[in-house]
Amino acid sequence: MTYLRVHIPPENGGLGAQDLAEHLGVLFSKLESDGYGLDRVMAVPPDITRLHSGSGEVLAEVYRHLGERLTDVLPAVGTHVPMSSREIRRMYPDIPESLFRPHDFRRDVVTLGTIEPSFIEEQSEGKLSFEWPAQVSKRVAAREHDLVLSIGQVVPHEVIGMANHAKNLFVGTGGADAIDKSHYLGAVYGMERIMGLADTPVRRVLDRAANEFTGDMNIVYVLTVVAPGNDGHPVITGLFAGTGTDCFYEASRLARIYNVVKLDRAPETVVVSLDPETYHSTWVGNKAIYRTRKAIASGGSLYIYAPGVAVFGEDAEIDRLIRKYGYCGTEAVLEAVARKDELGNQLSAAAHLIHGSSDGRFSVTWGPAGLAKDEIESVGYSYASPEALAERFRIPELTDGWNQVDGEEIFYVSQPGLGLWEADRG
Repeated sequence: MTYLRVHIPPENGGLGAQDLAEHLGVLFSKLESDGYGLDRVMAVPPDITRLHSGSGEVLAEVYRHLGERLTDVLPAVGTHVPMSSREIRRMYPDIPESLFRPHDFRRDVVTLGTIEPSFIEEQSEGKLSFEWPAQVSKRVAAREHDLVLSIGQVVPHEVIGMANHAKNLFVGTGGADAIDKSHYLGAVYGMERIMGLADTPVRRVLDRAANEFTGDMNIVYVLTVVAPGNDGHPVITGLFAGTGTDCFYEASRLARIYNVVKLDRAPETVVVSLDPETYHSTWVGNKAIYRTRKAIASGGSLYIYAPGVAVFGEDAEIDRLIRKYGYCGTEAVLEAVARKDELGNQLSAAAHLIHGSSDGRFSVTWGPAGLAKDEIESVGYSYASPEALAERFRIPELTDGWNQVDGEEIFYVSQPGLGLWEADRG
Protein backbone atom coordinates (compact mmCIF):
# COMPACT_ATOMS: atom_id res chain seq x y z
CA MET A 1 0.00 0.00 0.00
CA THR A 2 1.21 3.52 -0.80
CA TYR A 3 0.45 5.96 2.03
CA LEU A 4 2.16 9.07 0.63
CA ARG A 5 2.78 10.37 -2.86
CA VAL A 6 3.84 14.02 -2.72
CA HIS A 7 5.51 16.11 -5.42
CA ILE A 8 6.39 19.78 -5.06
CA PRO A 9 8.51 20.92 -8.04
CA PRO A 10 11.96 22.31 -7.18
CA GLU A 11 11.12 25.61 -8.87
CA ASN A 12 8.39 25.93 -6.24
CA GLY A 13 10.90 25.28 -3.47
CA GLY A 14 10.39 21.55 -2.98
CA LEU A 15 9.33 20.14 0.38
CA GLY A 16 10.49 22.23 3.33
CA ALA A 17 10.43 21.33 7.00
CA GLN A 18 6.78 22.34 7.39
CA ASP A 19 5.75 20.19 4.41
CA LEU A 20 7.67 17.21 5.74
CA ALA A 21 6.14 17.62 9.21
CA GLU A 22 2.63 17.79 7.75
CA HIS A 23 2.96 14.82 5.42
CA LEU A 24 4.84 12.59 7.86
CA GLY A 25 2.19 13.40 10.45
CA VAL A 26 -0.41 12.17 7.97
CA LEU A 27 1.68 9.03 7.40
CA PHE A 28 1.84 8.17 11.10
CA SER A 29 -1.89 8.80 11.53
CA LYS A 30 -2.66 6.45 8.66
CA LEU A 31 -0.31 3.81 10.05
CA GLU A 32 -1.94 3.99 13.48
CA SER A 33 -5.40 3.70 11.93
CA ASP A 34 -4.19 0.60 10.09
CA GLY A 35 -3.08 -0.99 13.35
CA TYR A 36 0.65 -0.30 13.34
CA GLY A 37 2.18 0.29 16.75
CA LEU A 38 4.43 3.30 17.21
CA ASP A 39 5.73 2.68 20.74
CA ARG A 40 9.07 1.25 19.62
CA VAL A 41 10.30 2.33 16.18
CA MET A 42 13.60 1.72 14.43
CA ALA A 43 14.78 3.91 11.55
CA VAL A 44 17.15 2.65 8.85
CA PRO A 45 18.49 5.75 7.07
CA PRO A 46 21.53 6.10 4.77
CA ASP A 47 25.04 7.04 5.87
CA ILE A 48 27.14 10.13 5.12
CA THR A 49 27.72 9.01 1.51
CA ARG A 50 24.07 10.02 0.92
CA LEU A 51 24.46 13.37 2.67
CA HIS A 52 22.32 15.17 0.08
CA SER A 53 19.53 12.57 -0.03
CA GLY A 54 17.13 14.57 2.15
CA SER A 55 17.23 11.76 4.71
CA GLY A 56 18.60 14.05 7.41
CA GLU A 57 15.58 16.32 7.08
CA VAL A 58 13.17 13.36 6.98
CA LEU A 59 14.65 11.67 10.06
CA ALA A 60 14.61 14.98 11.95
CA GLU A 61 10.86 15.26 11.38
CA VAL A 62 10.36 11.60 12.30
CA TYR A 63 12.13 12.24 15.60
CA ARG A 64 10.14 15.40 16.28
CA HIS A 65 6.95 13.41 15.80
CA LEU A 66 7.93 10.24 17.69
CA GLY A 67 10.33 11.54 20.33
CA GLU A 68 11.42 8.74 22.67
CA ARG A 69 9.38 6.25 20.67
CA LEU A 70 12.21 6.33 18.11
CA THR A 71 14.40 3.87 19.99
CA ASP A 72 17.04 2.84 17.44
CA VAL A 73 18.72 4.28 14.34
CA LEU A 74 20.63 1.76 12.22
CA PRO A 75 22.44 3.51 9.34
CA ALA A 76 22.38 1.38 6.20
CA VAL A 77 26.14 1.44 5.71
CA GLY A 78 26.45 -1.82 3.78
CA THR A 79 30.17 -2.32 3.18
CA HIS A 80 31.04 1.25 4.21
CA VAL A 81 32.68 2.07 7.52
CA PRO A 82 30.27 2.90 10.38
CA MET A 83 29.33 6.54 10.75
CA SER A 84 31.65 8.54 12.97
CA SER A 85 30.41 10.95 15.62
CA ARG A 86 31.36 13.84 13.35
CA GLU A 87 29.38 12.37 10.45
CA ILE A 88 26.34 11.77 12.64
CA ARG A 89 26.44 15.36 13.87
CA ARG A 90 26.80 16.60 10.28
CA MET A 91 24.00 14.56 8.71
CA TYR A 92 21.66 13.96 11.66
CA PRO A 93 22.26 16.88 14.05
CA ASP A 94 18.77 16.69 15.55
CA ILE A 95 19.02 13.01 16.56
CA PRO A 96 20.67 11.91 19.84
CA GLU A 97 23.87 10.03 19.03
CA SER A 98 22.95 7.47 21.69
CA LEU A 99 20.24 6.11 19.34
CA PHE A 100 22.70 5.12 16.60
CA ARG A 101 23.70 1.47 16.19
CA PRO A 102 26.63 0.16 14.09
CA HIS A 103 26.27 -2.47 11.39
CA ASP A 104 28.95 -5.08 10.68
CA PHE A 105 28.27 -6.64 7.28
CA ARG A 106 30.67 -9.53 7.95
CA ARG A 107 29.27 -10.69 11.30
CA ASP A 108 26.07 -8.90 12.28
CA VAL A 109 23.56 -10.56 9.93
CA VAL A 110 20.87 -13.22 9.73
CA THR A 111 19.84 -15.17 6.61
CA LEU A 112 16.06 -15.07 6.28
CA GLY A 113 15.86 -17.42 3.30
CA THR A 114 17.38 -18.06 -0.10
CA ILE A 115 16.60 -17.49 -3.77
CA GLU A 116 17.25 -20.58 -5.89
CA PRO A 117 20.04 -20.69 -8.53
CA SER A 118 17.59 -21.06 -11.42
CA PHE A 119 16.20 -17.58 -10.71
CA ILE A 120 19.72 -16.11 -10.74
CA GLU A 121 20.41 -17.93 -14.00
CA GLU A 122 17.29 -16.37 -15.50
CA GLN A 123 18.16 -12.85 -14.33
CA SER A 124 21.79 -13.10 -15.48
CA GLU A 125 20.86 -14.47 -18.91
CA GLY A 126 22.63 -17.72 -18.05
CA LYS A 127 25.93 -16.12 -17.04
CA LEU A 128 25.67 -16.93 -13.31
CA SER A 129 24.23 -19.70 -11.18
CA PHE A 130 24.27 -19.53 -7.39
CA GLU A 131 21.96 -19.50 -4.40
CA TRP A 132 21.35 -15.95 -3.19
CA PRO A 133 20.91 -15.47 0.59
CA ALA A 134 18.45 -12.83 1.77
CA GLN A 135 20.45 -11.36 4.65
CA VAL A 136 19.61 -8.48 6.98
CA SER A 137 20.94 -7.09 10.24
CA LYS A 138 20.20 -9.09 13.36
CA ARG A 139 18.53 -5.98 14.72
CA VAL A 140 16.07 -5.95 11.82
CA ALA A 141 15.49 -9.70 11.95
CA ALA A 142 14.84 -9.70 15.72
CA ARG A 143 11.35 -8.20 15.18
CA GLU A 144 11.68 -6.31 18.46
CA HIS A 145 10.20 -3.10 17.03
CA ASP A 146 6.61 -2.19 16.30
CA LEU A 147 7.76 -0.53 13.08
CA VAL A 148 10.88 -0.31 10.92
CA LEU A 149 11.14 2.87 8.83
CA SER A 150 13.46 2.33 5.87
CA ILE A 151 14.44 5.85 4.76
CA GLY A 152 16.38 6.94 1.70
CA GLN A 153 16.63 8.48 -1.75
CA VAL A 154 15.55 6.94 -5.04
CA VAL A 155 18.26 7.89 -7.53
CA PRO A 156 20.09 6.20 -10.44
CA HIS A 157 22.45 3.52 -9.20
CA GLU A 158 25.18 1.45 -10.82
CA VAL A 159 24.32 -1.94 -9.28
CA ILE A 160 20.54 -2.00 -9.14
CA GLY A 161 19.40 0.69 -11.57
CA MET A 162 17.54 2.88 -9.08
CA ALA A 163 18.67 2.94 -5.46
CA ASN A 164 16.67 2.26 -2.33
CA HIS A 165 13.58 0.39 -1.15
CA ALA A 166 14.56 -3.26 -0.51
CA LYS A 167 18.19 -2.45 -1.32
CA ASN A 168 18.34 -0.32 1.83
CA LEU A 169 17.72 -3.46 3.92
CA PHE A 170 19.27 -6.32 1.93
CA VAL A 171 22.42 -4.38 1.02
CA GLY A 172 22.47 -1.50 3.49
CA THR A 173 22.00 -3.87 6.47
CA GLY A 174 22.93 -7.02 4.58
CA GLY A 175 25.78 -9.49 4.79
CA ALA A 176 28.94 -10.06 2.80
CA ASP A 177 27.62 -13.00 0.79
CA ALA A 178 24.40 -11.27 -0.27
CA ILE A 179 26.16 -8.00 -1.10
CA ASP A 180 28.90 -9.78 -3.03
CA LYS A 181 26.51 -11.78 -5.18
CA SER A 182 24.01 -8.99 -5.87
CA HIS A 183 26.79 -6.60 -6.91
CA TYR A 184 28.37 -9.22 -9.14
CA LEU A 185 25.04 -9.99 -10.79
CA GLY A 186 24.67 -6.32 -11.68
CA ALA A 187 28.25 -6.06 -12.94
CA VAL A 188 28.06 -9.16 -15.12
CA TYR A 189 24.70 -8.13 -16.56
CA GLY A 190 26.22 -4.75 -17.41
CA MET A 191 25.98 -1.50 -15.48
CA GLU A 192 25.28 0.59 -18.57
CA ARG A 193 22.22 -1.60 -19.22
CA ILE A 194 21.01 -1.03 -15.65
CA MET A 195 21.63 2.53 -14.52
CA GLY A 196 18.52 4.70 -14.36
CA LEU A 197 16.05 1.82 -14.75
CA ALA A 198 13.71 0.63 -12.00
CA ASP A 199 13.10 -2.89 -13.33
CA THR A 200 16.47 -4.69 -13.43
CA PRO A 201 17.85 -8.15 -12.59
CA VAL A 202 19.13 -7.13 -9.14
CA ARG A 203 15.89 -5.31 -8.36
CA ARG A 204 13.87 -8.41 -9.25
CA VAL A 205 15.95 -10.49 -6.84
CA LEU A 206 15.53 -7.99 -3.99
CA ASP A 207 11.82 -7.43 -4.68
CA ARG A 208 11.24 -11.16 -4.52
CA ALA A 209 13.24 -11.46 -1.30
CA ALA A 210 11.27 -8.62 0.30
CA ASN A 211 7.98 -10.20 -0.73
CA GLU A 212 8.88 -13.69 0.50
CA PHE A 213 10.95 -13.01 3.63
CA THR A 214 10.04 -9.65 5.22
CA GLY A 215 6.25 -9.67 5.07
CA ASP A 216 5.89 -10.03 8.86
CA MET A 217 8.37 -7.31 9.82
CA ASN A 218 6.16 -4.20 9.70
CA ILE A 219 8.51 -2.37 7.36
CA VAL A 220 7.44 0.96 5.88
CA TYR A 221 9.58 2.59 3.19
CA VAL A 222 9.95 6.38 3.22
CA LEU A 223 11.52 7.46 -0.06
CA THR A 224 12.73 10.84 -1.28
CA VAL A 225 13.41 12.21 -4.75
CA VAL A 226 15.91 15.07 -4.77
CA ALA A 227 16.49 17.72 -7.44
CA PRO A 228 18.47 20.97 -7.78
CA GLY A 229 16.54 23.89 -6.32
CA ASN A 230 16.41 27.46 -7.59
CA ASP A 231 19.78 28.24 -6.00
CA GLY A 232 21.36 25.03 -7.30
CA HIS A 233 21.33 23.29 -3.92
CA PRO A 234 19.45 19.99 -3.66
CA VAL A 235 15.88 20.01 -2.37
CA ILE A 236 13.39 17.23 -1.74
CA THR A 237 10.91 17.32 -4.62
CA GLY A 238 9.18 13.98 -4.01
CA LEU A 239 8.15 12.03 -0.92
CA PHE A 240 6.69 8.54 -1.22
CA ALA A 241 5.90 6.08 1.56
CA GLY A 242 4.39 2.63 1.61
CA THR A 243 4.63 -1.02 2.48
CA GLY A 244 4.91 -2.61 -0.97
CA THR A 245 6.80 -1.82 -4.15
CA ASP A 246 4.35 0.68 -5.67
CA CYS A 247 5.86 3.59 -3.73
CA PHE A 248 9.31 2.72 -5.11
CA TYR A 249 8.21 2.50 -8.74
CA GLU A 250 6.29 5.76 -8.44
CA ALA A 251 9.36 7.46 -6.96
CA SER A 252 11.52 5.99 -9.73
CA ARG A 253 9.37 7.57 -12.42
CA LEU A 254 9.81 10.97 -10.79
CA ALA A 255 13.56 10.41 -10.26
CA ARG A 256 14.01 9.74 -13.97
CA ILE A 257 12.59 13.19 -14.67
CA TYR A 258 14.90 15.02 -12.27
CA ASN A 259 17.98 12.81 -11.94
CA VAL A 260 18.67 11.52 -15.47
CA VAL A 261 20.34 14.32 -17.43
CA LYS A 262 20.31 14.00 -21.22
CA LEU A 263 23.14 15.87 -22.95
CA ASP A 264 22.83 17.11 -26.52
CA ARG A 265 26.33 15.87 -27.30
CA ALA A 266 28.99 13.68 -25.69
CA PRO A 267 31.66 15.74 -23.89
CA GLU A 268 35.31 15.05 -24.67
CA THR A 269 36.37 16.27 -21.22
CA VAL A 270 34.42 15.74 -18.00
CA VAL A 271 35.48 17.09 -14.61
CA VAL A 272 33.87 15.76 -11.43
CA SER A 273 34.29 17.13 -7.90
CA LEU A 274 33.92 14.86 -4.89
CA ASP A 275 32.72 16.51 -1.70
CA PRO A 276 35.38 15.80 0.96
CA GLU A 277 32.66 15.36 3.61
CA THR A 278 31.11 12.53 1.63
CA TYR A 279 33.86 10.82 -0.37
CA HIS A 280 36.86 9.29 1.39
CA SER A 281 37.60 6.28 -0.86
CA THR A 282 37.62 5.26 -4.50
CA TRP A 283 35.13 2.56 -3.44
CA VAL A 284 32.54 5.33 -3.03
CA GLY A 285 34.18 8.05 -5.13
CA ASN A 286 34.08 6.02 -8.32
CA LYS A 287 30.51 7.27 -8.65
CA ALA A 288 32.36 9.92 -10.64
CA ILE A 289 32.97 7.18 -13.24
CA TYR A 290 29.69 5.29 -12.92
CA ARG A 291 27.34 8.23 -13.26
CA THR A 292 29.12 9.98 -16.16
CA ARG A 293 30.32 7.05 -18.25
CA LYS A 294 27.17 6.98 -20.41
CA ALA A 295 27.91 10.56 -21.43
CA ILE A 296 31.69 10.66 -22.00
CA ALA A 297 32.76 10.50 -25.64
CA SER A 298 34.80 7.49 -26.72
CA GLY A 299 38.41 8.55 -26.49
CA GLY A 300 37.45 11.28 -24.01
CA SER A 301 38.89 12.11 -20.61
CA LEU A 302 37.48 12.10 -17.07
CA TYR A 303 39.19 14.07 -14.30
CA ILE A 304 38.21 13.46 -10.66
CA TYR A 305 38.97 16.17 -8.12
CA ALA A 306 38.98 14.37 -4.77
CA PRO A 307 40.38 16.39 -1.86
CA GLY A 308 38.92 13.99 0.72
CA VAL A 309 39.93 10.62 -0.76
CA ALA A 310 42.72 8.78 1.06
CA VAL A 311 42.04 5.04 0.57
CA PHE A 312 40.81 2.64 -2.11
CA GLY A 313 38.45 0.40 -0.12
CA GLU A 314 36.37 1.26 2.94
CA ASP A 315 37.12 -2.24 4.21
CA ALA A 316 40.76 -3.29 4.75
CA GLU A 317 40.40 -6.56 2.82
CA ILE A 318 38.67 -4.91 -0.12
CA ASP A 319 41.33 -2.19 -0.11
CA ARG A 320 43.96 -4.93 -0.38
CA LEU A 321 42.18 -6.58 -3.30
CA ILE A 322 41.84 -3.29 -5.19
CA ARG A 323 45.55 -2.66 -4.73
CA LYS A 324 46.41 -6.18 -5.88
CA TYR A 325 44.19 -6.53 -8.96
CA GLY A 326 43.51 -2.93 -9.96
CA TYR A 327 40.79 -1.55 -12.20
CA CYS A 328 41.93 -3.84 -14.97
CA GLY A 329 38.79 -4.14 -17.12
CA THR A 330 35.84 -6.50 -17.35
CA GLU A 331 37.49 -9.46 -19.09
CA ALA A 332 40.54 -9.43 -16.82
CA VAL A 333 38.34 -9.31 -13.72
CA LEU A 334 36.13 -12.16 -14.93
CA GLU A 335 39.23 -14.24 -15.59
CA ALA A 336 40.66 -13.43 -12.14
CA VAL A 337 37.38 -14.42 -10.47
CA ALA A 338 37.49 -17.76 -12.26
CA ARG A 339 41.14 -18.39 -11.37
CA LYS A 340 41.68 -16.75 -7.98
CA ASP A 341 39.64 -17.84 -4.97
CA GLU A 342 40.46 -14.70 -3.00
CA LEU A 343 38.65 -12.58 -5.59
CA GLY A 344 36.03 -15.22 -6.36
CA ASN A 345 35.13 -15.18 -2.68
CA GLN A 346 34.84 -11.36 -2.66
CA LEU A 347 32.48 -10.74 -5.54
CA SER A 348 31.51 -7.23 -4.49
CA ALA A 349 35.17 -6.28 -4.85
CA ALA A 350 35.23 -7.93 -8.27
CA ALA A 351 32.07 -6.05 -9.27
CA HIS A 352 33.63 -2.79 -8.10
CA LEU A 353 36.74 -3.41 -10.22
CA ILE A 354 34.52 -3.91 -13.27
CA HIS A 355 32.47 -0.80 -12.50
CA GLY A 356 35.57 1.31 -11.95
CA SER A 357 37.17 0.53 -15.30
CA SER A 358 36.36 2.33 -18.53
CA ASP A 359 37.50 -0.80 -20.41
CA GLY A 360 39.76 1.49 -22.38
CA ARG A 361 36.94 3.61 -23.83
CA PHE A 362 38.01 6.81 -22.05
CA SER A 363 40.86 7.83 -19.76
CA VAL A 364 40.45 8.37 -16.01
CA THR A 365 42.66 10.74 -14.03
CA TRP A 366 42.26 10.76 -10.27
CA GLY A 367 43.30 13.69 -8.06
CA PRO A 368 43.07 12.40 -4.47
CA ALA A 369 44.63 14.25 -1.55
CA GLY A 370 45.60 11.13 0.38
CA LEU A 371 46.81 8.65 -2.27
CA ALA A 372 50.18 9.02 -3.95
CA LYS A 373 50.92 9.04 -7.67
CA ASP A 374 52.42 5.55 -7.63
CA GLU A 375 49.40 4.16 -5.75
CA ILE A 376 46.91 5.60 -8.23
CA GLU A 377 48.91 4.46 -11.25
CA SER A 378 49.34 0.97 -9.78
CA VAL A 379 45.57 0.36 -10.01
CA GLY A 380 45.29 1.54 -13.60
CA TYR A 381 44.44 5.24 -13.40
CA SER A 382 46.39 8.36 -14.30
CA TYR A 383 47.28 10.80 -11.52
CA ALA A 384 47.17 14.54 -11.01
CA SER A 385 47.31 16.32 -7.68
CA PRO A 386 44.06 17.96 -6.55
CA GLU A 387 45.90 21.29 -6.56
CA ALA A 388 46.90 20.80 -10.18
CA LEU A 389 43.34 19.92 -11.21
CA ALA A 390 41.90 22.87 -9.32
CA GLU A 391 44.32 25.21 -11.07
CA ARG A 392 44.00 23.71 -14.55
CA PHE A 393 40.20 23.67 -14.60
CA ARG A 394 39.60 26.61 -12.23
CA ILE A 395 37.30 24.34 -10.25
CA PRO A 396 36.06 26.97 -7.75
CA GLU A 397 34.75 29.01 -10.70
CA LEU A 398 32.95 26.18 -12.52
CA THR A 399 29.19 25.77 -12.71
CA ASP A 400 27.41 22.47 -13.32
CA GLY A 401 27.15 21.71 -17.02
CA TRP A 402 29.12 23.12 -19.93
CA ASN A 403 32.06 25.46 -19.26
CA GLN A 404 34.84 27.09 -21.27
CA VAL A 405 38.26 27.04 -19.60
CA ASP A 406 41.09 28.67 -21.58
CA GLY A 407 39.40 27.75 -24.84
CA GLU A 408 38.71 24.14 -23.79
CA GLU A 409 35.11 22.98 -23.50
CA ILE A 410 34.48 20.84 -20.44
CA PHE A 411 31.44 19.37 -18.76
CA TYR A 412 31.40 19.77 -14.98
CA VAL A 413 29.56 17.71 -12.34
CA SER A 414 29.71 18.80 -8.70
CA GLN A 415 27.50 16.08 -7.17
CA PRO A 416 27.82 12.78 -9.07
CA GLY A 417 25.75 10.92 -6.48
CA LEU A 418 22.64 12.92 -7.33
CA GLY A 419 22.21 11.90 -10.94
CA LEU A 420 23.06 10.05 -14.11
CA TRP A 421 24.40 11.79 -17.21
CA GLU A 422 23.75 10.34 -20.66
CA ALA A 423 24.56 11.33 -24.24
CA ASP A 424 24.31 9.76 -27.67
CA ARG A 425 27.89 8.72 -28.32
CA GLY A 426 27.16 7.83 -31.94
